[in-house]
Amino acid sequence: MTVSTAHISDKAPEPVGAYPHARRVGNLLFLSGVGPRKKGSKDIPGVTLDENRNITAYDIETQCHSVFENVKNILESSGAAWEDLVDVTVYLTNMKNDFPIYNKLWAQYFASNPPCRTTLEVTALPTPIAIELKCIAVIKE
Repeated sequence: MTVSTAHISDKAPEPVGAYPHARRVGNLLFLSGVGPRKKGSKDIPGVTLDENRNITAYDIETQCHSVFENVKNILESSGAAWEDLVDVTVYLTNMKNDFPIYNKLWAQYFASNPPCRTTLEVTALPTPIAIELKCIAVIKE
C-alpha cells in the first residue's frame, strides 16, 4: 500500500478551502490549485478590486510571476524543485488577452526541459484571480 502524505508550505498563501498545498504519493507530488495571492494577505498582486470585490483591473504579468513563485515555494517546502515539474494544467480567465503574455513568461521560466502543459480558459476562479496552476512533480530520491 502506498502512503499519501499531505504538505502545507510555510511560504505559500493559505488555502482558500479545506485542502493541503500538496500531497505526496510515492515519488509523485500533486499540488492543489495555486494562485497568485501572497502569504498572510488576501490581497492579490496585480489586481484592483472595487468595494464589492469585483475586478476593475488586473496585470496578468504580475500575477504570473506571483503564481510561479508560489508554486516554487510549495515544491521546495515539499521536497521537490521547479525543475521537477512534469505536468502543469493552467487555468486562465481571459485566454485571448492573457495567453500571449503568460506564454512568453512560461518560456522564460522554463528555458530548458519544460513540463507538459495544458491551458484552459475558465469563466471564473474561486478568488478574483486571472490565473491558477495545477501541478504534478516527481520527487528525486
